[in-house]
Amino acid sequence: MPMNQSEKEFFMRAALDEAKKGWGETHPQPMIGAVLVEGGKVVASAYIDRPGSRCPEARLLESLGRKPSAQASLFLTMEPGPSSNRLESGVRSIIDSGVKRVLIGASDPVVEQENKGSDALKEAGLEVERRILIEDCEDLNLVFNHWINHKTPILAAKSATTLDGKIACRTGESKWITGEQARQDVMRWRRLFPAIGVGAGTLIEDDPRLTSRIDGEEEWCGVRFVIDGLLRTAMERFLPSIYTDDFRDNTIVVTTDAAGTGYIRRLETEGVNVWVLPASNMKVPFPEFRKKCYDVGINGIYFEGGSKLTSELLHMRELDYHFNYRAPILLGDDKAKPVYRGMRIEKLSHALRLERVCTETFGDDQLMRGYLSYPSRSDVDETVFSND
Repeated sequence: MPMNQSEKEFFMRAALDEAKKGWGETHPQPMIGAVLVEGGKVVASAYIDRPGSRCPEARLLESLGRKPSAQASLFLTMEPGPSSNRLESGVRSIIDSGVKRVLIGASDPVVEQENKGSDALKEAGLEVERRILIEDCEDLNLVFNHWINHKTPILAAKSATTLDGKIACRTGESKWITGEQARQDVMRWRRLFPAIGVGAGTLIEDDPRLTSRIDGEEEWCGVRFVIDGLLRTAMERFLPSIYTDDFRDNTIVVTTDAAGTGYIRRLETEGVNVWVLPASNMKVPFPEFRKKCYDVGINGIYFEGGSKLTSELLHMRELDYHFNYRAPILLGDDKAKPVYRGMRIEKLSHALRLERVCTETFGDDQLMRGYLSYPSRSDVDETVFSND
């Protein structure tokens, strides 16, 4: 009996759940999940669990240990394609297995290769249906897709605000605006991105660990970036903990050639890595930072900087994606600390917007996230993005 749309989406969600088992483990490959359905039940499943892993459809069909039934349906969150080295091996394993029906979520993000996998399956006589839960399947690999489509790492920022957009009281108190469920979700996103970034001010004030600490799992640390154009953090009498803890060799301080060489040596003596980027002023040049990340294969950075760093990223039009956790708290205080500052918006048409928006609820808190869309430079006065 043919599946209805609800059943197709149910099993594609099962494939998505399978793909998420590789959360944060597959870079620079995408997360991909596969499930085989017979008689209305999942009988085999597989996912990419590490870089260089065999394609999940081949692993799934091998683990089944027999030929699929004539009515079997294979669900894939991404079509077989060259970006995951699956165009030949994935397609061949499916055809050789005898599966007659394949349902696909997202296309391969390499534009010139889009649909080649599904076309090859159709040419072999298989029934292929595409775009099942396509938005969810594309969202799963937002880091990977940006890397492939733009040839640059995705720069994302996270904020936790009150209803009126404040990140701290006038006294500086900010712990905690959001509840435990929202903070655990932040840890989940920290685990996805290969790197976390923070500004010098936040590091000095809060001394964060910048690791992912998820209940029931071992503490995890990716690359930790500190954006510090003058090496203010190295001037402290006691260095921040991320310069001395067990993960210090994962820490990279990004500075400019205006910084003192003595402070660079102090950090390097502690085992901390330092990137010195050429700059026309004391601010880290984010285009050069992106290029450096691309050269070393870091495809996404999750910034948790304060108002200054996040605002600078916006001013420079360098922020690609934003996570905003919002708590049901209202301060109504002009002197409370805002999440953004420094821009002069006189028309709604000049406002920045989020696109491809996703929303979730965590207890009483809400998350809104999406890609940032900037107004055209030809449509706005550049004072809108001025730091003055």
